[in-house]
Amino acid sequence: MTENRLGSETSPYLLQHQDNPVHWWPWGPEAFAEARRTGKPVLLSVGYAACHWCHVMAHESFENPLVAGVMNDLFVNIKVDREERPDVDQIYMAALQQLGEQGGWPLTMFLDGDAKPFWGGTYFPPNASYG
Repeated sequence: MTENRLGSETSPYLLQHQDNPVHWWPWGPEAFAEARRTGKPVLLSVGYAACHWCHVMAHESFENPLVAGVMNDLFVNIKVDREERPDVDQIYMAALQQLGEQGGWPLTMFLDGDAKPFWGGTYFPPNASYG
């Protein structure tokens, strides 16, 4: 997979990410089949158009060729608009809270090839910083 697959989506939020260097997949069975085929975990990013921190993470990480390169090497990356797929958002927000983490957006979850979550969080900056 060497491309971003969001260009044919209808969600304005997903279309905002169509030019990212991240090789985004939309939510669907093809992405999970790719994860199983390659043995890579899924990085699921859930957000929405009016989310401030979603835009910050997009600018700092998803538009950064170095960060995108690491993401592309290590994960099958799936982007979801929570306004288009509230069911997906609800499932993984509940999973994040079951993992003992605080919820919010952007929601970042790490899944296996069968869509089972094993870790997650919200906003991840490209460099760790502690206040």
